[in-house]
Amino acid sequence: MVDTRRLSYLYALVAAFLFGSGAPVAKLFLGDVPPVTLAALFYLGSGLALAVFLAVCRLCGRDRHGAEAPLGRADLPWLAGVVLFGGFLAPVTLMCSLASTPAATAALLLNFEAVATAAIAAFLFAEAVGKRTWAALGLITASCAILSWEGNGAAGFSVAAVGVLLAATFWGMDNNLARNLSARDPLAIVTVKGLCAGTLSLLVATLIAEPLPPPTTCLAAMAVGCISYGGLTSILFILSLRAVGTARTGSIVAIAPFFGVAASFLLYAAPIDPAFYLALPVMALGAWFLVTERHAHLHRHPAGVHEHRHRHDDLHHDGHPHPPGTPPLDAGGCHSHPHAHQEIVHDHPHLPDIHHRHRHP
Repeated sequence: MVDTRRLSYLYALVAAFLFGSGAPVAKLFLGDVPPVTLAALFYLGSGLALAVFLAVCRLCGRDRHGAEAPLGRADLPWLAGVVLFGGFLAPVTLMCSLASTPAATAALLLNFEAVATAAIAAFLFAEAVGKRTWAALGLITASCAILSWEGNGAAGFSVAAVGVLLAATFWGMDNNLARNLSARDPLAIVTVKGLCAGTLSLLVATLIAEPLPPPTTCLAAMAVGCISYGGLTSILFILSLRAVGTARTGSIVAIAPFFGVAASFLLYAAPIDPAFYLALPVMALGAWFLVTERHAHLHRHPAGVHEHRHRHDDLHHDGHPHPPGTPPLDAGGCHSHPHAHQEIVHDHPHLPDIHHRHRHP
């Protein structure tokens, strides 16, 4: 039987690789594609590819409702926030900033997403964040400050670098809004996000008179978007969110910049600023602190009813009934249906997944 938690960490790791490599690859397009148009193509590629996939699944008679909980009307406010922050504001801001930022530096600066994700999770959504995590976030912030310092920019900081940090902050908000959707079908979420955000960005690009690139360039950008921006990356991130929580998934994705740095060295021959070599070990130490955190204490689960994809060997789903018509377990031992939880108090290592978003004294 597959360990769901380890698999969730693997999902986050692959998402980190795909997302980290995305910034250096995106910079390759910026000479031929205007920034807002590029953001639009990335997310349209993601949404269209998944829409086709879902349509084929339906035509083949593969009903996803037995495997994943569908989106409902109550999810619309969270979905709108994910589209706005993660699908529009973040990528548009990043594309506008990448043109004036070295690829390796931009890749490292995007690690600020972990800081923004954890800070927003702690202060706005009351997710538990321990001393070790705060220390890690302090190190990452210090590293970002080193990378952003220019001396002759606004307040001494590079405007383009600050733009990358702002994009990372928008994605941090996106991550926290997405946690409220993490029990839902990730394919449906990413499809809606890609189509809506891509359409919004394309509308803005048209309003500001950005030209469309040649069809071959459009298709190439959409293919990158299907993999790195939205698409596969977002699906893997949401799958990880449901098992290990926002701050911890964000922590794993915190290593994405190091994949981005490696990709930058392979794609570009530009000289590296000495500050980069000072910031790199500081950020690496912060990322290590994040991914090695452990959390356990006595906690209470209140009684309640909800629906999400689950298995029956995780200490929380071993007692509910399965009336006739309940979807069968899939090959991984999982299915989705409405089910009840009885109140329980116990002590075990846990993360702020959909069953562990309790308050901490």
